[in-house]
Amino acid sequence: MKRVFDRSVARLAGLGLLALLALSGCGGGASTEENPITTGPAAGPTYTGPAPATADIQAFRINFWENVRGANRCGNCHTAGGQAPQFARSDDVNAAYQQAGGIVDRQNPSQSIIVAKVGGGHNCWLADAGACASIMTRWITDWVGASGIGGRTIELIEPVSKDPGSTRHFPPTAPPSYYTDVGAQRSVHKLLMTYCSDCHRSTAATKQSPFFAAADEEESYQAAIAKINLDDPVNSRFVIRLGRESHNCWENLTGNGKTNCQNAADDMQAAIQLMTDAIPVQQLDPNLVTSKALKLIDGTIASGGNRYENNLIALYEFKSGQGTTAFDTSGVDPAADLTLSGAEVSWVGGWGINIRSGKAQASTTASRKFQQLISATGEYSIEAWVVPGNVTQEDARIVSYSGSTNTRNFTMGQTLYNYDFFGRSTETGANGTPQLSTADADERLQASLQHVVMTFDPVNGRRIYVNGEFTGDLDSAGGGTLGDWDNSYAFVLGNEVSNNRQWQGVVRLVAIHNRALTLAQIQQNFEAGVGEKFFMLFGISHLVNVPKAYVLFEAQQYDSSGYLFTNPKFISLDTSAMPGSIALKGMRIGVNGAEPPVGQAYRLLDTAISDANYAAATGQTLSTVGTIIPLEQGPTSDEFFLCFDQLGSRSNVCSQYASAVPVDPHARATARPSDIGVRTFDAINATMAAVTGVSPNTAAVKSTFTNVRQSLPAIDSAGAFLASHQTAIAQLAIQYCDALIESSAATTYFPALDLNGAPATVFGAAGPTAGKDALIDPLIANMVGSNLTSGPSALELKNPYTPGNTATEGPTRPGLYDLIDTLKVCSGQSCNGRTKLIAKATCGAVLGSGAVLID
Repeated sequence: MKRVFDRSVARLAGLGLLALLALSGCGGGASTEENPITTGPAAGPTYTGPAPATADIQAFRINFWENVRGANRCGNCHTAGGQAPQFARSDDVNAAYQQAGGIVDRQNPSQSIIVAKVGGGHNCWLADAGACASIMTRWITDWVGASGIGGRTIELIEPVSKDPGSTRHFPPTAPPSYYTDVGAQRSVHKLLMTYCSDCHRSTAATKQSPFFAAADEEESYQAAIAKINLDDPVNSRFVIRLGRESHNCWENLTGNGKTNCQNAADDMQAAIQLMTDAIPVQQLDPNLVTSKALKLIDGTIASGGNRYENNLIALYEFKSGQGTTAFDTSGVDPAADLTLSGAEVSWVGGWGINIRSGKAQASTTASRKFQQLISATGEYSIEAWVVPGNVTQEDARIVSYSGSTNTRNFTMGQTLYNYDFFGRSTETGANGTPQLSTADADERLQASLQHVVMTFDPVNGRRIYVNGEFTGDLDSAGGGTLGDWDNSYAFVLGNEVSNNRQWQGVVRLVAIHNRALTLAQIQQNFEAGVGEKFFMLFGISHLVNVPKAYVLFEAQQYDSSGYLFTNPKFISLDTSAMPGSIALKGMRIGVNGAEPPVGQAYRLLDTAISDANYAAATGQTLSTVGTIIPLEQGPTSDEFFLCFDQLGSRSNVCSQYASAVPVDPHARATARPSDIGVRTFDAINATMAAVTGVSPNTAAVKSTFTNVRQSLPAIDSAGAFLASHQTAIAQLAIQYCDALIESSAATTYFPALDLNGAPATVFGAAGPTAGKDALIDPLIANMVGSNLTSGPSALELKNPYTPGNTATEGPTRPGLYDLIDTLKVCSGQSCNGRTKLIAKATCGAVLGSGAVLID
């Protein structure tokens, strides 16, 4: 990792002031206007000028210049004879290259002046300025960052030093009084209820999260916290959304010189200010041993660091956080931007989308690039960071490039615990079948954040990798070619294009590559992680005698309620500095001038920072665990600091350990989970195979299991068991019993039973039981067991109720004896093979019963 600690704002201004001023002369200031892109940038004139003089100028031409010189990007102003700097001139690529030097930071592309300009809205060609900045960064990185590993690099930037401040804190549970009750003046809750309830409530016809307009005050308050800035109400998200972004303005006042939107913003700001004034300011004890303070956004952006992206053709990082478009920021035209549609597709804090009902889909025109660019190489990779909503979904589509439920080019899907890979080639059908799936027993898919990569190449065919590991599942179809791919299909996330293969879960990143990634490249991307992550440098040089000393954390907004802090280490940005010997005990993470009572995973830390354990390149790791710190005011407002019980020669206990919460004796006891449940689909199949001795790979058995698998129980709760589950279980049980009775092992399984005899002879009269027991006893011994502490006895299974006084014994219910006696009645030709049929039916009754199912 490079350490760049002299890149201050002053340095950037010093190097690029003239270029920055020149750039500001073109375009409409900071406003963002969309220039629709359908087939790439408007091309400049065919280039006939001097050839690139060096390899670097050639890289500049291919990766940057050709992308920006279009008339709808930078070529309308920054051309020969036009606005300086003339980096988009089309007459001489060498001259353009020289002009670009002042606006590009080769060591840290994301800090380039031109990135800052488009990120601020200057001539952005998309509706989201952040997406333009990401794409511009990628073009610069592709030009200057073509290193051996083919990835992005992260450079640490020294933050501005500031002390932790005092602040106000939201009450953790019940809303403050002025959130809901302001008397005659409208409160925050009343404004939200009155003007935002058409969308931002769970019962709305067009519901949109967060549900801060809920009628329930507590629900509304918890959803609104992240939108309110207690320290600076004017910068609350609610106020900005109304006043600066003109969202859902409601006021219609005249004569005060303000727009409707500004009037609405003023109303909201006044309501927030009234609530804020009633919350006391908490002062930080000046005697505490504390680091310097940081907001999350003050850290160095660590997202996507060191990712391998040399053959990227589409990338979705979901940075926008709002609106109905997820932008393709690969920089490869045409951009296959996704339109979010459906009742429940929402943005996730820290970058991502949560799909509950709906999808995100690109147009067929933009999707055509997948067919064109992948067919040119004959191989591809689908990469995704996902959090499946559950492990009960079946035939659900996570990422798909398809035309219907039975035509596709490729699909990443889910079936229960399995990832499915449908891939069309000359060796498979138009639906990409037979699909390659992860092994049932491995249960690779879990309802947690997972990195999933599916690759295809003509030699190996399809392969699946989960969390940086090859699953070992081999493609029986082999390789093949992609010449029959259809370019009329659409790229879609979370569903099928026909809207009938819903997948539920969170998508954090999706990337499509037109090469098959190697295991090393996949592991590189897995290690890089996902989401809006930051390297946070908490300054401690004022506490220890080490220049440019920091405690570095990897941090990110984990979800809409908290932050994830992990992997703290001591590091100095002075590569010649050594720590000597520094004692460190009891480190806490503070937020907004106070120590949260939860998430303090480092309060018992007791270690020493020393020369022996310190490496100049990587620092010294203090802990390998992570922790969740509650979100208070949101990632743009929450200020963090570290507090130490001891650091070097300084000590002062941060706080006493949080007192135990007393148990309320009047609180209602939580229902205890049941001790019993039911076996799930794979467990049922494995159990039936074990107790019958029939291989689950027997053709008829395997076919039946495949057909009924989705109808078998997927969770072990007895309360979730349905009649449809029992029907599927009965079908599978009969198939196992049929295979057993028809096999040569039947004579060993039933040693005293003549399966070829006449039923009247084998099973005898209605009274005697010897013949019936020859069939039933082996079934009970193998499938149920004996001398159990709980469960039915052999007698109860054979004849559960003896006919008699039903008033005292209950109604008469049939047992296995009654089943055999009923089925053995036959005459003439109907008796042929009847004994085997009776044996199969009786076997199925036991195998499909609760005695085998209940776990």
